[in-house]
Amino acid sequence: MADQIEPKVIEWRRHFHQHPELSNREFETAKYIEKYLRGLGLEVQTGIARTGVVAVLDSGKPGPVVALRADMDGLPVPEQNDLPFRSRAKGEYNGNEVPVMHACGHDTHMAMLMGAAKILTDMKSELTGKVKFIFQPAEEGAPAGETGGAEVMVQEGVMKGVDTVFGLHISSDTDVGVVEYRHGGIMAAVDPFKIVIKGKQAHGAYPWLSVDPVTTAAQVIMGLQTIVSRELPLVDDAAVITVGSIHGGNRSNIIPSEVELVGTIRTLDEDMREDLHAAVHRKAKGIADSMRAEAEVTLPLDYSYPVTYNDPALMDKMLPTLKRTAGEENVEEVKAVTGAEDFSFFQKEVPGLYLFVGGKPLDLPKEEAPPHHTPDFKIDESGMKLGVKLLTNLTLDYMKLHK
Repeated sequence: MADQIEPKVIEWRRHFHQHPELSNREFETAKYIEKYLRGLGLEVQTGIARTGVVAVLDSGKPGPVVALRADMDGLPVPEQNDLPFRSRAKGEYNGNEVPVMHACGHDTHMAMLMGAAKILTDMKSELTGKVKFIFQPAEEGAPAGETGGAEVMVQEGVMKGVDTVFGLHISSDTDVGVVEYRHGGIMAAVDPFKIVIKGKQAHGAYPWLSVDPVTTAAQVIMGLQTIVSRELPLVDDAAVITVGSIHGGNRSNIIPSEVELVGTIRTLDEDMREDLHAAVHRKAKGIADSMRAEAEVTLPLDYSYPVTYNDPALMDKMLPTLKRTAGEENVEEVKAVTGAEDFSFFQKEVPGLYLFVGGKPLDLPKEEAPPHHTPDFKIDESGMKLGVKLLTNLTLDYMKLHK
């Protein structure tokens, strides 16, 4: 059945790729998905978390409720591929017109879930329970001043009555045909932060008249790096503190009154996460105080994702499905990554699994694979068939195990 629907899956993916939309602006994408799902005869809800679409397949027989999720949003990235269906779309991001591209594979995620929806609908008589198909907006983060994504979908009741949830992510540097899994944390919690260093402005020629927030900010940045290297048990799990933005001053001969630092924290353990948060406050304020400045710390800044956590018992239970579907030689246990996913909000409600599916051509060296979130991001469309099979078989096998 996956073989038969593969041409349609590729067609859907190319449509989404050519017409990407930014987070919380997936209006046409949602209409396209809604029309398709209604055509399958499913019960469809729209407008969830602004633009989300949810459909329910009810077998009419008692059994578990299995949720399957795909994300919908593109990124403000200019596509540099020469694909005939490359994106030329524009959108508005933080008040500016920007190019838009599916530079992370969300176009493939939607297409794979649509394929699974078709197969499972055709197999309705063999199902027990219900399947909930979740097409989620704003996985990449809502625009400034807005909320969105999985957290809002949960708040609006999407996970009520659900017993388990499965999700996939295409990977541009993993071979086509391979599925990657991990027990426990597979992707990091993410906590953006802002530190404002306040000092005293003065002429650059007379720094002793200032309380220099630039020098203080430099010491704070270096001090933050010692938290991970000197205060956290890295033999247990990884952690990252990155300062990605520094703003302050406007002339070479003026010491400004304040400097703003913006960064991100990534952790894979909840206790380490709490310790790191406390340490950021302590380090920033302590260093600033030693320099006669002040530090205002906002943590988290505007959003926060938990650890993407694969329930170990569920992983054990469904591992045979992965091996049967992909072939045992194509199922690989991997280390956690410090990227983040708001799929984690669904997993906080019910046990769930998040997996990586290969999208790299077999003849392309791994080191040459175009990274996610870049203008030349590209995947091999033949990898989507395994994703369709996995979503379908995980649903079928979970239902058999929980009649």
